[in-house]
Amino acid sequence: MDGQVAARHSGPMQTSGAHQVVPQVLDAELVRAQYSPAATYLNTASTGLLPARAVAAVRDAVAGMAEGRANDSLFGDVEEARAAFARIAGVPVSRVATGSSVATYTGLIAASLPAGAEVLTAEGEFSSTVNPFHVRRDLKVRTVPLEALPDAVRPSTALVAVSAAQSADGRVADVAALRAVTREHGARLYVDVSQAAGWYPLAAHAAEADFLASVAFKWLTCPRGVAFFVCPADREGFDALTPAFAGWVAGENPWDSCYGPVAELAHSARRFDESQGLVAYAGARHALAVIEELGPDAIRAHDLALAARFRAGLAGLGHEPVPAPDSPIVSVPGLGAKQPELEKIGLQLSDRAGNLRASFHLYNTPADVDRLLDALSG
Repeated sequence: MDGQVAARHSGPMQTSGAHQVVPQVLDAELVRAQYSPAATYLNTASTGLLPARAVAAVRDAVAGMAEGRANDSLFGDVEEARAAFARIAGVPVSRVATGSSVATYTGLIAASLPAGAEVLTAEGEFSSTVNPFHVRRDLKVRTVPLEALPDAVRPSTALVAVSAAQSADGRVADVAALRAVTREHGARLYVDVSQAAGWYPLAAHAAEADFLASVAFKWLTCPRGVAFFVCPADREGFDALTPAFAGWVAGENPWDSCYGPVAELAHSARRFDESQGLVAYAGARHALAVIEELGPDAIRAHDLALAARFRAGLAGLGHEPVPAPDSPIVSVPGLGAKQPELEKIGLQLSDRAGNLRASFHLYNTPADVDRLLDALSG
């Protein structure tokens, strides 16, 4: 791995003098030990690669089920994963619920809104972030361009729902501006960080948002079937959410909540837990540990440097990507049709709405970028 972006660094950011900061760089040895792409994989915005630790844990969990070994211990993996996501997000673990889908938690929020409430969303937003609001026919859903969201909030707006980074093209929402204007108008803010968690300084979003949700199989490199939800910190917002899908795992004492109505729901965000896919969470706790060891700041610097390299190369080829300079997702209009031929030569990318979407993550290198540029210049 290229030394410019992958030199070993295992400690926190160091300060030298009043204004100098030594940037974190990625631990190349750890990356090589955990991630093994078989091709030039530039498609994390669709699915992240699993680290070796997670693969081993999933295999062991499946083998245990096949052999009849007790799997109650896997519930401990759920709690370890919950705690890891809480640390990454910079929130108390009591605010984090575990499940399998962002759409489930969007639906939970949608169900909490009163009839006639206005929900403001961005054009072209990922469906899991917005569709449950549309399904409720008694809500007023208003849609505007992403950049216009802060100016579109008005006194009648009850909720703004937006992805931190857009799935289609990587554009990053101005969450701080949205937080300021929603507070001004007494609205709530819901942020889907599925395309941000793992490379973005997530604690900033978690501090700004009333609700936050994320799948973990993209930039957090977990198995599919893992999702997290951060509920409101204030009592009013917490109590406004009805745990409509609560089962036994949502009880304050789950093993005492297996039969009949749950006598006592969890006092924390666990009351919003779905019954978890334990095999997926067996891998998730280890994948999240790798993300924590590498450090989101180091991952962010690495990912953005590769994306900037690609954008510079595209300019030399006469192509102009969708403007998103602060994102590791690069979407190039008009090149989506090239995706099948690129796949044939071992370059994994996506075609989204006619755009060629490349997404650069911790297991990518400058050589990967250059190979893609060479193929596009061919």
